[in-house]
Amino acid sequence: MLQDKVAIITGAAAGIGEAAALMFSELGAKVIVLDRDGEGANNVAALIAGRGGEAVAATADMRDRDSLAAAVGSAVTRYGRIDILVNNAGIYPRRKFTEITEEQWDEMQDINLKGTFRMTQLTVPHMIHQGGGKIVNISSVTFFVAPPLLSHYVAAKGGVIGLTRALAKELGEHRIHVNCITPGAIQTASEKFFVSEEQSQEFVRMQSLKRRLQPDDVARVCAFLSSSWSDGMTGQTVNVDGGWVLY
Repeated sequence: MLQDKVAIITGAAAGIGEAAALMFSELGAKVIVLDRDGEGANNVAALIAGRGGEAVAATADMRDRDSLAAAVGSAVTRYGRIDILVNNAGIYPRRKFTEITEEQWDEMQDINLKGTFRMTQLTVPHMIHQGGGKIVNISSVTFFVAPPLLSHYVAAKGGVIGLTRALAKELGEHRIHVNCITPGAIQTASEKFFVSEEQSQEFVRMQSLKRRLQPDDVARVCAFLSSSWSDGMTGQTVNVDGGWVLY
C-alpha cells in the first residue's frame, strides 16, 4: 500500500504519531520519525528496525524552523524524495479563556498551527519537484464541539482545517493532495494528564461506537489518505471520532 514511499511523521514518539509510524512501516514505507523528544523518536525508530522496517529518528522542535529544515534536508539527502508528510505534532494544555496569557496563546499557535505551516512549506518544494505527494494534517474534533478550557487549542486546530483547504486548492495543480483528520477522544498514554476516568467514560457515552478509540484507528485513516487509494480526494476533513459528531 505504501511500498517504498518516504514518509515524515511529526510528533511520532508517542500516541497517534507513533501508531502511524509503525503502521506506515508495516505497509512498506521508509519512515522519518520526527519529534522534539529525541529519545522517544529513537525508541520508535529502533522498534521499527527490530520489526524489519526502515526508519530514521529526527529530533526537531515545531517552533524551530532550522531544526525542521535540517530534518527535511536529511530525508531528501538520504532518500532523494519525500512522498508523504503527516503533520501530527501538537500540545494540549487546558486553561480558562480569561486566564490564558499572551505567551500561552502564542505557544499554542506556534506549535499546533505555525508548526504545520513550517513543515509543509519546507516539504512542498520537494513534492513539486518530484511531481506530487500526500500531506495529512491532524486537527481535532474539538473544532466542531468546542469544549471548555480549550479556546486556544480549538482556534489553532480550526486554522489547520483552513490551511488544509487553502493548500488543496493551491497545490492541486502539482498533484499534491492535502487532507485533514479530526480525531475524537483517542486513548493514549498521556491521556491521564488531561482527563479523569469519569471523563473518559463520558467520551464513550457521546460516541455512536461504544468503545474507546485507539491511535491505530487514526493511523489507518492516515495510511489511506497517504496511499493511492485516496487519489480522488483533496481538501477534505475526515472525522475519526466513533460517531460523536455527524456531518
